[in-house]
Amino acid sequence: MNGGISASWTRLAAITRKESREMIRDPGTILMGIVLPMIMLFLFGYGVSLDVKEVPVAIVVESPSPEASDLASGFSLSPYFAPVFVKTMSEAQKLMMQRKIDCIINLRGDFSKNTALGNGEAQIIVHGTDANQARLIQMYALGSVSMWSARRAEGGLESAAGPVVVQSRLWYNDANDSHHFLVPGLVVIIMTIIGAFLTAMVVAREWENGTFEALFVTPVKSWEILIGKTVPYFGLGIVGLTLCIAAAEFLFDIPIRGSILILAAGAAIYLLVALGIGLVISAATKNQFLSCTMAIIISFLPAVMLSGFIFDLRSMPVAIEFITRIVPARYCMTFMKTVFLAGNIMPVIFRTCAIMSVMALILMWVAHVKTKKRLD
Repeated sequence: MNGGISASWTRLAAITRKESREMIRDPGTILMGIVLPMIMLFLFGYGVSLDVKEVPVAIVVESPSPEASDLASGFSLSPYFAPVFVKTMSEAQKLMMQRKIDCIINLRGDFSKNTALGNGEAQIIVHGTDANQARLIQMYALGSVSMWSARRAEGGLESAAGPVVVQSRLWYNDANDSHHFLVPGLVVIIMTIIGAFLTAMVVAREWENGTFEALFVTPVKSWEILIGKTVPYFGLGIVGLTLCIAAAEFLFDIPIRGSILILAAGAAIYLLVALGIGLVISAATKNQFLSCTMAIIISFLPAVMLSGFIFDLRSMPVAIEFITRIVPARYCMTFMKTVFLAGNIMPVIFRTCAIMSVMALILMWVAHVKTKKRLD
């Protein structure tokens, strides 16, 4: 009995060493496993933002007055706006038609008079072709007007302000920076690429080259083959994960409010899920091109579109939201953003890690069943 276990461990170690050496000798694997994810992290982290800044806005001041100048100065001093001052609405409309501006703040000729009477109005017109951006611009413009009104109230100039003062605060993202939302999600996307793509393509290449047939004539068992294939890429994924977390912490200044150990444990579970997806795809297709295509459809696209990386899952139709429940990246995305931004919220952590663990076991079992020692 002990001899059988020892022989099994010996075969497993041999396969792992062989796979590790092949992985190190293949520059494409290192490129795809470490260099490409870091390039993605830099491009998305620095190049993609859901915030809007320096929005070109036209401020129409039909009749100059101290009140209108005071309100307009709030837009000039804001980092979110790049104002252009015009005298008529027709000029502002022409600029918007040419897409030189995205917003119009219209202060009519009676603005000063109406403000003194307590019913001053500032019209905000936003270019609505991009609905999400339009809502952000509208929110920022309303905020700027509200701040102007609050300043007047503090100076005793705004009789209609009332006794209630609203104080707002953002929990878990005090900086109100979309990078704090995007970068933890990028870690999930990168682990998906490392796990699913690499194993799907590399193992499928061995099917094409006949390497698996050579293994089949040896005493090695199918589960030993799978573990031997998984361990090197799991290690490569951990290296990529470490680099991503370091970049998030030191390059993008994203706080990690939870435990590093919990973060690493949950990420490792998801990495096993991604590796399982790649093994199942490669065992089912046995073709590099088809494996790559299937990996994009089954792992990468759902991870981007159906995980909550960019789109709020609650805003999706019920049927699509139900489909997202079988997407592993959804649970890892929730886990990552919780540990990064909210901390050790144990109910969320336990639930997401339990679901990912079950998925990893199912995928590894399916890969074991599909990797049979026969050539049919």
